[in-house]
Amino acid sequence: MRIVDATGSTNADLLADRGAVEGDWLVTLDQTAGRGRQGRSWITRPGNFFGSTLVVLRAGDPPPQSLSLAAGLALIEAAETAVGGQPLQLKWPNDLLLGGAKLAGILLERHGDRVVIGFGVNLADAPAVEGRALAHLDGRIAPQAFAPLLAGAMSRMLGLWRSSEPDLFAQAWLARAHSVGTQIAVHSGDAERVSGRFDGIDADGTLRLRLPDGTVRKVHAGDVEL
Repeated sequence: MRIVDATGSTNADLLADRGAVEGDWLVTLDQTAGRGRQGRSWITRPGNFFGSTLVVLRAGDPPPQSLSLAAGLALIEAAETAVGGQPLQLKWPNDLLLGGAKLAGILLERHGDRVVIGFGVNLADAPAVEGRALAHLDGRIAPQAFAPLLAGAMSRMLGLWRSSEPDLFAQAWLARAHSVGTQIAVHSGDAERVSGRFDGIDADGTLRLRLPDGTVRKVHAGDVEL
C-alpha cells in the first residue's frame, strides 16, 4: 500500500501505472481532482479517506459490473469498525449511508482487463451540498488507520466474489441494502426520473424497479433517491 500526501486522482494514477498489480492500493491524504459517478467532482476535506485499488479480471470471473457489490460489502465491513453501532446501509449502486445520509461513495473505472475501484469516505468532515444529506465520523479514525481495514475487507470480498455463486453474492449485498419494496426514484443519465419500488438486484448488480403498473424495469446505471 502506498500513501501519498497529495495527488489529483488516485483512480487516474493507479490506472496509469502499468506496473501496478492486483491488490495494489494508492491512498492520498489530499485529492485535488477527485471524481464521483457521472463525472461529478468529489469535494476534498482534510482527514477524509481517498483511496483506490486494482483488480485484474480473469477468465471465468463473474460479470465485471458486479465488482461494485464486492466493493460495497468491503466498505460496509470496514466502516462498521468505526461507527460504534450506528446504522449503516448500502444504497444502489455505490453509496454507503449512515443514518440515512451518505457517508461514502465508490467509483469503478475499467480499462481492458484492469478495473480500478476508488473509495471516498467522510471520516472527518462532509461538505455542504444543496439537496443532499451527507454524514461523517467526526474524525474517529484517521485515513492511515482506515486504509488497512478497507484493504483487508476488500481482499476477502474479492475472494468471495470469485468463489461464490453470483446469485448468493448478490443476496449478501441485498441483506445490507435498502429493503425490497422500498419506494425509490431512479434518475438516469438522460435526466429521466422514474418512480417505483425496489425489487432487488440481479446477480450482476442490475437494479430491478417495479413500476406502479406491476411491470419490472431493469436499470443498469443511474442514481437512486430513497
